[in-house]
Amino acid sequence: MKTALLAALAVVSVIYIVVWTFYLRRSSQPAAPASSSEGAVKLGPQLVIGFFTNLLDTLGIGSFALTSSMYKLLHAIPDDQIPGTLNVGHALPTVVEAFIFVAVIAVDFRTLILMIAAAILGAWFGAGIVSGWPKQRIQIGLGLALFVAALLMLGSILKMFPVGGDALGLSGTKLWIAVGCNFMFGAFMQLGVGLYAPCMILIYLLGMNPRSAFPIMMGSCAFLMPVGGYRFIRTGRYSPKAALGLAIGGIPGVLLAAYAIKQLPLTYVRWIVVFAVLYTSVMLLRSAAEKNAAAATAPQPAPE
Repeated sequence: MKTALLAALAVVSVIYIVVWTFYLRRSSQPAAPASSSEGAVKLGPQLVIGFFTNLLDTLGIGSFALTSSMYKLLHAIPDDQIPGTLNVGHALPTVVEAFIFVAVIAVDFRTLILMIAAAILGAWFGAGIVSGWPKQRIQIGLGLALFVAALLMLGSILKMFPVGGDALGLSGTKLWIAVGCNFMFGAFMQLGVGLYAPCMILIYLLGMNPRSAFPIMMGSCAFLMPVGGYRFIRTGRYSPKAALGLAIGGIPGVLLAAYAIKQLPLTYVRWIVVFAVLYTSVMLLRSAAEKNAAAATAPQPAPE
């Protein structure tokens, strides 16, 4: 059954690559106007960001919150392109993670399939909503989502959550709670907040083996990100060059972490990520508030 799941993931990945390549080629045609912000994006720094964030992602820290912070601090891309760029660019490195962890870590297959399916549905609906939001609403949504993500990371560092149990799967009410929560996590990912931290905490709270969180959260993201990413690609609400850098640089980072590093003393890194994410959350909310204040004080047109 795992072989069938991984085969399905391979098919989804190939389709995603073909579709993304088609849109990239179409956007590179002379008739397609390039935005000034896209012209300022350099591929080299995006490769480094992709490598570093996906290395930490494979070790369980997550890539979305950290990448969002880097983009905001470096003014790399416009705020309204951050959610789409994360979902499009981190998709293929996450697929590589899923192939590695789903194959080697034991988890109940029914629990895995239902949680993955719920995450895909959440991503489809979430991406359809977020891809049509104006920039200010995305700044507010992403700022609030990152603030919650930082609190979850902080709670994990301070060991405020249970350490999990021995179960490899769920049944009954616990299973449907997990399915419903993963649907929401998939939708929230389209705002640019990662699924890893909330999904891992959910697994702990429901008494599952902590190692079982890895195939669930990586398998969920590997399937939902191509699905959600397609809607951002189709609407053009992302930075193609930045996403390409995340994808190309991210895959070597995943392989290095999975096969060479495997474990690191990450306590200090986690604290740095928490502070960076909190700072980014404040900056996004501040940008949205400044834009709202500017709109309120702008002179109104005189009545005819």
